[in-house]
Amino acid sequence: MKIVVITGSPHKNGSSEVLAEEFIAGAHKAGHMVYKFDAAAKKIHPCIACDKCHMEKSGCVFDDDMSELNRHLIESDAVVFVSPIYYYAITSQLKAVIDRFYANDAAIQNGKKSALILAFADDTDSAAKGAAESFKSMCGYLGWKDVGVIAACGCSDPAGVHESPFPGQARLLGRNIANL
Repeated sequence: MKIVVITGSPHKNGSSEVLAEEFIAGAHKAGHMVYKFDAAAKKIHPCIACDKCHMEKSGCVFDDDMSELNRHLIESDAVVFVSPIYYYAITSQLKAVIDRFYANDAAIQNGKKSALILAFADDTDSAAKGAAESFKSMCGYLGWKDVGVIAACGCSDPAGVHESPFPGQARLLGRNIANL
């Protein structure tokens, strides 16, 4: 299985990165190929809804790091999003990538599997509800199978993540994604 993991944290070794690496370790253990795209470290121009990508065959008007991701995204069997929660939502870096999916709508509406992994300081999952609902709606629109949301509450720093059950859940999701 080809899996794309798209991370959105601007913190290189933060809470959500711990969970991303655990997911990837589980996926590798199961024999899956994983391509990781760190949205916060890439140059991604926000979509401006010019619709040129749908009017012409030339694709998006912006020549940036999305071209690196697009090939992997189109060829993938699963897409996993990993983000901290910022003001009840995924990071703007990850959202910019998702908005740019528009240029590839027809090519990616093909029954992929998808998961969402979130890390945040709040001690209940209520802070993640908006991000989870947005993810579920996106999966519905794209025809992707939602195979799970891990909402790692109480995880404001990597030490807190390591002391929680969430790394094990992320690793298990990576290992079992093909069977979900």
